[in-house]
Amino acid sequence: MTIQVPERQAVISGVGQSAAGRRLGRGGLDLTLDAVMAAIEDAGIDRREIDGISSWPGYKADSPGFSPVSIGQLKDALGLKLNWYNAGSEATQMSGVLHACMAVASGQARHVLCFRTVTETSVPPGTRPSLVGAGSQRISGFGEFQAPFLAPSGANWIGLIASRYFHEFGVKREQLAQIALNARRNAGLNPKAVYRDPLTLDDYMNARMISTPLCLYDCDVPIDGSIAVIVSHKDTARDLKSTPIRVEAISGGLETKDTWDQLEDLTRFAADECGRRLWSRTDLKPSDVDVAQLYDGFSILSLLWLEGLGFCGRGEAAAFVEGGKRIALDGELPLATGGGQLSGGRLHGMIHIVEAVTQLRGEGGARQVAGNPKVAVASNGGGPIAGAMLLVRD
Repeated sequence: MTIQVPERQAVISGVGQSAAGRRLGRGGLDLTLDAVMAAIEDAGIDRREIDGISSWPGYKADSPGFSPVSIGQLKDALGLKLNWYNAGSEATQMSGVLHACMAVASGQARHVLCFRTVTETSVPPGTRPSLVGAGSQRISGFGEFQAPFLAPSGANWIGLIASRYFHEFGVKREQLAQIALNARRNAGLNPKAVYRDPLTLDDYMNARMISTPLCLYDCDVPIDGSIAVIVSHKDTARDLKSTPIRVEAISGGLETKDTWDQLEDLTRFAADECGRRLWSRTDLKPSDVDVAQLYDGFSILSLLWLEGLGFCGRGEAAAFVEGGKRIALDGELPLATGGGQLSGGRLHGMIHIVEAVTQLRGEGGARQVAGNPKVAVASNGGGPIAGAMLLVRD
């Protein structure tokens, strides 16, 4: 490699997850502390060694349940002294971890605590902030132009993309179903997944339509829960309790229009440029990846990520997943091995990082991919939003 890749100074040293489920009735800080303490225990560090905190999208007082915990609250609850901190909504959902890698690489911090917490199912009815205009949220930005056409939800915007993709490439619902069916099979082996009951193709095909061609099982699950990831400098690796996972490359950019419905090509999105940049920062190739944790806020996004990251060609993703064998735990490219967001719960991509680390450490239990996986990719986002990480167990 001739370019500098500073993120290789970073490792993921600890991961943790709180209880996750529907209407848990627990406060956001309470759930966050559960996840954080689990991550600290996993890393085997003293909490006072944490000198950075990073998150996305930052505290949202006017969006109940969407991001209920601030950096200041967490800092004070843990009694930390920070050298560096970061949170902001104008970034990829994976930005908390991506920025932490750069902070560690540049010497701003040694151990950065990254977290994502949601309590979307415990907020009052009608206020869930992922719906444009819900509760006290003022409609602004691109929502101003979508709400008048009764398109307040990501399901509507991505249903539009899915419809165009189906039309252009002749996709059948039975093919797209494999993303949801595979996720549910894997979730059944994951005690932390929210939905673990078996899901059949008939169940999928007969489910109510949400936004054509996306049915109920094509949509991720709003939950209450928290994820914590600790990013540390690689020089700390010998002192860590658990196997550190090295960051090989990260990517996150914005070249497309910053909207969901005015993209130049509705069958492509920011995953394309994200994938190109990711592979430009490493000598590894898509064929070197042993497990893939691809964003599945909606099932169609996993298809677009398969293409954007180069696992198959343009318009070939539906055929790639047809029948489900290729993406199964014992397949060519195991996908969403913990159940993803479709069955594991919506934690905006952070759940994929934790599962990638789990698989590379060989700690997946009944869902562990065989063959000693060493390379994993995790991604998040749809429309104009995209972020990806390539992780390696040395």
